[in-house]
Formats: sequence, C-alpha cells, structure tokens
Amino acid sequence: MLNLKFIQNLTRRTPLGWLQLTQHKGRFAVAISGVAFADLLMLMQLGFQGALFDSAVVLHSKLKADIFIISPQALNIGAMSTFPRRRLYQAMDITGVESAEPMYVSLVTWKNPQTRDKKTLLIVGFNPNQPIFNLPEVNSQLDKIKQSDTLLFDRKTIGTYDKVVESVARGKPITTEIDRRTISVNGLFSIGSSFSADGHLMTSEDNYLRLFSRQSQSNINVGLITLKPGYDPQQVAEQLKSYLPKEGIRILTKKEYIAFEQGYWQQQTPIGPIFSLGAIMGFVVGIIIVYQVLSTDVNAHLKEYATFKAMGYGNTYLLGIVFEEALILAIVGFIPGLIVSIGLYSIVGGATNLPIAMTMVRATQVLIGTLIMCMLSGAVATSKVQAADPADMF
Repeated sequence: MLNLKFIQNLTRRTPLGWLQLTQHKGRFAVAISGVAFADLLMLMQLGFQGALFDSAVVLHSKLKADIFIISPQALNIGAMSTFPRRRLYQAMDITGVESAEPMYVSLVTWKNPQTRDKKTLLIVGFNPNQPIFNLPEVNSQLDKIKQSDTLLFDRKTIGTYDKVVESVARGKPITTEIDRRTISVNGLFSIGSSFSADGHLMTSEDNYLRLFSRQSQSNINVGLITLKPGYDPQQVAEQLKSYLPKEGIRILTKKEYIAFEQGYWQQQTPIGPIFSLGAIMGFVVGIIIVYQVLSTDVNAHLKEYATFKAMGYGNTYLLGIVFEEALILAIVGFIPGLIVSIGLYSIVGGATNLPIAMTMVRATQVLIGTLIMCMLSGAVATSKVQAADPADMF
C-alpha cells in the first residue's frame, strides 16, 4: 500500500524541474548540448584508452599457450629481449606440460609495395609444424611460410594496400623489402593495428632468423607453454618457477601476460594516463557547464522559490526541484552524446583499424558519471535556494 501511494503521489506531482528547464527552449538546448559535449569527451577518451589496451593484446589473445616465459628485461610485445631456448626443454620435465614452443617477435621497417612508403610492422616467427595461434587463416597457410623469405601479411594494416591484398588474394605473390632483404608476401590474415605497430607479419622461425641474422636461434623472445587438459595454469606456473632458474626468465599465465602488456601502456608510457586525464577533464567540464545552467535557472526563479518557502514548503522540496533538473539534464544530455560517440567510433575504427567500439560497460560508466556530475552541480547550485528568504524577496 505504501509503495502504491508513493507512486500515485509521484505521478500526480507537478514536474516543476522540467517546466523550468523547458521554459526557455534555447537555453535548454544549449544546456543539453553542453552535457552531451562533456559525455562525448568522456566517451571518446575512454574509447581511445580501450582501443589502446585492446589493440596491445590482440596478438596475445590469439595465442594457444597457457603459460608464457619472457625475459625480465622485456618491456612490451615490441621490445621483448631474449632468454635461452633451453629453458623450454627444461620446462618439458614438468608434469602437465604438453608442449613448449619458441616465438620470435620484433618490430620491422616494412616498405609498402604499393606506395613505397615505410611502415612499422610487428613480425612474428614460429615453427610452422607446431601452430601457436587460434587463427584459422594463419593455420591454413603454414605450408606457405615454410618457403624461403615468404611471409603472411595482415590485411588490416594501416595504409593503402588494396592492390596488394587483391593480388595476393588472387594467388599472385607480391615482393617488397624488409631491412634491404627481398621478401615475398604469399598469404593474408586479419589482426589489425595497435599503438606500437601499423600491422602484423607472420613467417617461419627460419625466415625470421634470416631477417634478423644477429639473433641466434638459441635465444628466443617468448616461450609458449601449452598444458595437457585438466591441468591448472596457475599451479603449473608455480611449479615452473620452482624448477627453472629464477635468473634470466619471468613466468606468467596468459591472464598475467595480458596484464603485463596492458600495464606497460598504462604505467610506463604517457598515452594511457593522457586518456584517463582527458576523461577526467570531460567530467570537470560537465560539472562547470551544468552548474552554470542550474545556477542561472535558480537565480531566474529565486522569487518563486521564496514564495514556495512563504507558503510553507521546506528546503527539501525546493532542493528536489533543482535535483530534478540535474537528473533531466544528465539523462537527456547523455543520449545525443552516446549517439555521436558511436558514430565517431565507427569512423575512427574504419580509418585506423583499431578495435574501438562502444561497450555496455563503458556506456554505463559514463551514464553513472554523468548522473554524479549533474548531481554535484545541483548540490552546489542549491545553496542559493536554501539561502532564499521571502522577506528579502518582496
């Protein structure tokens, strides 16, 4: 009965906040635009940050391995350093380990065969007899990379590659150069770009070592440990840490390896903090805009508020009107900001091939942030309402 009575009273209540906001249509439109702009700024900054983190680990997520061995000096996937390959042979002694495969990875300067422009790509070398990726396109073309100086090319690489992709798709290999060595592109796959590389290349470890003659086959960048079914990666990782020499290697589960990569971009580069700061600035800008709108509205209706007080209405009722306006601005302003940001996500994603897309979590976070932003502004603006004295107004 109490809930029903509350709902009935709520539906019968005059929406003073809405009426006051919409009394001046132009001012209301400007207020909504201001909130939408703040939401757009927050959504875009968080979207760029999400694209940064997602693109940084897109290769990691495609790897079959359960446990990874890297050098303690490794910074990120583009700067991995090396450790002795014999650690993989030693890892095979641990119960539950099914396979231990090497992966070679480095950034290379690639000459676009279509435009002759130079790009930075991430090249991966591995044993084609032991597939390491959950990528059907790559796994179906392993015989191709067994040929000398033959690579697979990421069709989502940033740049103009329509003729290259079309030619390779028709079965006509394309030749170009990497570090003054002529190579042949004989297959395609799709991963995409990241903030460290414009795209990816796949090849065999033999071809990789021909390109990087200074790197020995006995020194690898990443060790990929695959477990037998039923074994827990965390437990086997602890066994490996106890069994293998502690110096010169670092052992991570897949979850930890992904966190390691993302942590580099968040903590050791200025890019991640910049996007976070941009989102905070959007929040602050929104507070200022909403405060200005509500403050102006309160000043314009200060006599009306004083009249309500003279009639016996308390501060709680009057504050409710201001908070109602703040809630309306938050919800109505969020909708256009969300719609425009989705469109911009599509444009940016198409232009850069970065994995940027709106997620329910991100939209919910910004909506909650918008509600908090508007409520804080409303709380500050209500100070004038509480101070309104009917005796001073008339």
